[in-house]
Amino acid sequence: MTPPTFAPRTGAGRLPADVYVLAVISFFVAVGFGVVIPVLPVFARSFGVGQVETGFVVSAFAVMRLVTSPFTGRMIGRAGERTVLAVGILIVAASSAAMGAAQSYEQLLLFRAAGGIGSSMFTVSAMTLLIRSVPDSHRGRATGTFQTGFLIGNMAGPALGGLLAAVSIRAPFYFYAATLVAAALVGLLRLRGPRPTTDPDGAPGTARSDSRPFRQILADSRYQAALVCNFANGWSSLGIRSSLTPVLVVEVLHRDPVWTGLAIAVASVVQTVALRPAGRFVDRVGRRPAMIAGSIIAAVAMLAVAFVPDIWTLILVLCVNALAVSLMGTAPAATVGDIAGPRSGTPVAVFSMASDTGQILGPVLAGVIADRAGIPFAYVTATLLMGLAALASVRMPRRTPTAPPKETVR
Repeated sequence: MTPPTFAPRTGAGRLPADVYVLAVISFFVAVGFGVVIPVLPVFARSFGVGQVETGFVVSAFAVMRLVTSPFTGRMIGRAGERTVLAVGILIVAASSAAMGAAQSYEQLLLFRAAGGIGSSMFTVSAMTLLIRSVPDSHRGRATGTFQTGFLIGNMAGPALGGLLAAVSIRAPFYFYAATLVAAALVGLLRLRGPRPTTDPDGAPGTARSDSRPFRQILADSRYQAALVCNFANGWSSLGIRSSLTPVLVVEVLHRDPVWTGLAIAVASVVQTVALRPAGRFVDRVGRRPAMIAGSIIAAVAMLAVAFVPDIWTLILVLCVNALAVSLMGTAPAATVGDIAGPRSGTPVAVFSMASDTGQILGPVLAGVIADRAGIPFAYVTATLLMGLAALASVRMPRRTPTAPPKETVR
């Protein structure tokens, strides 16, 4: 079967309204998530458990996301993206409210794990809807816009969580539930679903229907590269960076933990600013160059983090890595959309599982390596995986999308 080609841009060159609605929804989800994360370990410890049990509470969410993702694609096929998205968000809302009312560690663990089911439903349905809502030549910008909502929410959430925790350790969980209900309402009221696109001549057309069997998608070198990139990104940027950088700052650079938050916050700002330009690069220059460049830059940055001499160099290196992550966050997702076509629930679910697996395995295995061989060797694992992602991206066919007219770029 001939691989799907890049679709032409719509006449006006604007992103569909659903993309911005999804960005708003992602902001609500992320700000609530950011509110809860700083207080969750403290709340778990209040039940008299140790660090291992606390770790189970933190990881249960991601584990359930991973376990339930394969079934989400089927749900989307039967109920539609908008319904699955709203139900998934409401499940996480109920989970968060129940966590706030938990009276034992066992209840907290159970409710936290249940939230991962809803999170899987939201993540896969939102990405599937995003893919279906835009033609191929808009997909990089659409993904960047969607992820910008997450990043802004992630930056605002922890600070707000600290203020709410001063009122009550349970207050952030109820606030998270409220933001999720708001996100679900926005989805139900404002999302309209994929609409007709236009053909090359500008005449109204129908949404693409060239869906491919998943076994063919899985055999596609582009999809394989997207999976490797997402796994490597989950392992390094979302896993190792979050678990080892705080230790690096305190034990190697001998700085107060507050510097960890500052370094990551500055890098997050850089990534947020870079997402839209990265999306344009992905749409104009191509997925393959973006994935190769992002993988190589991230590989070098992750290795450099392990050997930084001071906190200011660390901040600089993390900012460079943020530029790579902006490419790694947009190009692989756009690639999946190019390959999968409109019925992309299962391919998107497997793609999401790749990142979740990296986030789960990365901190654990890197922690073992750090304990036995030292922190630098733990960061080397991220460098090796990013190198593997670059090699997988090189195997992709050389295909360049048609550049859109400059005056239509928004």
